[in-house]
Amino acid sequence: MARVTDAKASQAPYEQGPVEFVELLRIEELDENLFRGHCHAGAPMRAFGGQVAAQALTAAGRTVPRERLVHSLHGYFLRPGDPTRPILYQVDRIRDGASYATRRVTAVQRGEAIFTMSASFKKPERASERQRTMPPVPGPEELSDPFEAWERSAPEEYAKATIFRSMEMRFIPADAPGMPPELPGVPQQFVWLRTGTPLPADDPLLQVCALTYLSDLTLASTTALHLQPHRVQRSGPNRVILASLDHAMWFHRPFRADEWLLFAQRSPSASDGRGLAMGEFYDRDGLLVASAVQETLVRERPYHGAGDQG
Repeated sequence: MARVTDAKASQAPYEQGPVEFVELLRIEELDENLFRGHCHAGAPMRAFGGQVAAQALTAAGRTVPRERLVHSLHGYFLRPGDPTRPILYQVDRIRDGASYATRRVTAVQRGEAIFTMSASFKKPERASERQRTMPPVPGPEELSDPFEAWERSAPEEYAKATIFRSMEMRFIPADAPGMPPELPGVPQQFVWLRTGTPLPADDPLLQVCALTYLSDLTLASTTALHLQPHRVQRSGPNRVILASLDHAMWFHRPFRADEWLLFAQRSPSASDGRGLAMGEFYDRDGLLVASAVQETLVRERPYHGAGDQG
């Protein structure tokens, strides 16, 4: 039985090079309801929000009986996390009912909350089912690896970003067969995602925490596709400032995060320096396994001409 709570989290091993994806979720139990982890940078000197959320959910799940599975989470990013310092996760056991259990997690650095999350767990039950049909888009085997293109175009930058070798992504072109038509004012992007290394099959919580991490990789950029249509660009000055404000997920059916999942994302609104993105995860059999919604800070950098580096 795999657990991602142990003393190995006292250091951040992925800072030294590529690692098993499970290491990104590993936290150390310090005391009852108190855990410690490390997170890598998502932006310069800012901890990656998806990893903070995934570790917070890991902490919450370790205080709930294994037969209760997480079905939803709601998180707020309050301050930028420092990737050079550990993060403490404080768990409050809000409620343990007959079917449902609720936990609240506060991630703390330097005595200040950087992230808060509420997560709900429940016992599985039989019920009628329905879902939106998965679009008949090309499979991941038919698509190119964006990391290979990035490595060719910016080898030194790619060599430093070893964390990307712990996951796999395939972007589906907008004109690919089977792609739903894009509605006016609603930019969309479809991406296949999975962890880059296998995950233990006997830990459903680990699968959900891994998907929580993966869900934060592309949602923010979906809100700004109308401002930066070349979504896989990794070089040159960034004209858009993006930062996650909040993040919510609902888990509908069992899945494996180390197998390809289609992330169908759309952004129905952008205003007031904020953008909203919604996404659905489908497995290879077309089952809708999870949904995600995120609000993102979206700000355009001033443009001062071709030589501008701002």
